[in-house]
Amino acid sequence: MSAVVPPESARNEAPRYDRLRALLLSPTFVAGALIVLGWVVCAIAGHWIAPLDPYASDPLNSLTPPDHTHWFGTDQLGRDVFSRVITGARDILTIAPLATLLGTLAGTALGLVVGYFDGWIDNVISRAIDAVLALPLVIVALLALAAVGTSNFTVILVIGITFTPITARTVRAAVLAERHLDYVAAAQLRGENALYIMFAEILPNVLPPIVVEANVRLGYAIFAVATLSFLGFGIQPPSADWGLALSESYTLMAGGAWWTVVFDAAAIASLVVGVNLIADSVEGVLDR
Repeated sequence: MSAVVPPESARNEAPRYDRLRALLLSPTFVAGALIVLGWVVCAIAGHWIAPLDPYASDPLNSLTPPDHTHWFGTDQLGRDVFSRVITGARDILTIAPLATLLGTLAGTALGLVVGYFDGWIDNVISRAIDAVLALPLVIVALLALAAVGTSNFTVILVIGITFTPITARTVRAAVLAERHLDYVAAAQLRGENALYIMFAEILPNVLPPIVVEANVRLGYAIFAVATLSFLGFGIQPPSADWGLALSESYTLMAGGAWWTVVFDAAAIASLVVGVNLIADSVEGVLDR
């Protein structure tokens, strides 16, 4: 009796299920996902969760230490820090993922082109990528924002563009390992055009490193948005953004008002840690 061979779709589904199961059973992934999910809930429903109006000033209660009414204390304008930390998640969790998505899509397209085509195209674009990567990300972003102006849209655009060459280099390396394999040669023999081969044949086989790179870039994007806001080139008032709050309050620590800084800084750190935990878990599962 001949053995029954399962269909191709069933054979492909098994390893995907195993990877997903391993990911969901990873304590690192679960911890990171819970942290990120908590901040996502704050970003979506922050105005309903916050106990007080995050924008309401109360000069008579300015710089009040944490107590039963103001759990995280109040800032120099008497605004409730706890409410502002909760609602401050919205802008950063809107801008950072969109910037990461833009950089990932553009970098993937550029990396596919550079990796697939050999010769002068690869040499010219690769040297340009190396030149851009030699410059610090924050400096490039500051120069760009100073030139085009500051808004949420320009922050997304600038961070996405600065992430593009980093992602492109990762995708290029993955494509170089794939372009001489048999399935690519078979597609070329069938007369398929370059765009079809890059996006329909090669892209599905280089998705794992792209997914990992996108997760890592998201952590950097969160930090970049907070840094730009702290320097005055990112999210603008009256937003309760964490980086902007640090910029407005960090000088108060010298007077003992530590709560105006610590909780916003802890929020940024926890979100970055949560994203990095997810990225590490995804990379570990895909490597196996």
